Amino acid sequence: MQEPDSQDTYFAPFDTQINTFIEQHRSMLAASLDGLTEEEARRRLVPSKTTLLGLVKHAAFVERVWFGEAVTGESRAELGIPATPDESFDLEEADTIESVLADYAVAVAQSRQAVAEMNGDTLLPGNRRGPLPLRWVQQHLLRELAQHCGHADILRELILAARSRSQE
Repeated sequence: MQEPDSQDTYFAPFDTQINTFIEQHRSMLAASLDGLTEEEARRRLVPSKTTLLGLVKHAAFVERVWFGEAVTGESRAELGIPATPDESFDLEEADTIESVLADYAVAVAQSRQAVAEMNGDTLLPGNRRGPLPLRWVQQHLLRELAQHCGHADILRELILAARSRSQE
């Protein structure tokens, strides 16, 4: 992965810059599960459905909405994804760190493939708002990933602190 804070990225075209930042945030969110137990990854520390495992599962949903639905115009039902963002946080008994990370990797690969031949000016026809330029979708995805990376940082810090206290 190209480093966002490098001379190569500073002066790269926008499409290269945005993809570099997106890839960095995709990796950071996936890495939030590193070294956790299944129980820790599922632990609810806030009143909402937000858990570390749920955040990564939701990120796969987000990829499929913005690079599946928006690119193809297929409905969420046709894509086999939840109807609402809230539902995308729901964890099934069969969801594990390994299975959720594998699904996220598939969703990311599908996203990359869906826009591989496009540039930021390409209009994506399938969003409920109407056609949107890929550049806007990329920036929106980055906004989503950055927000969820922040959530993940806090949840992970709380989980590791609780682990540390229990080992004292």
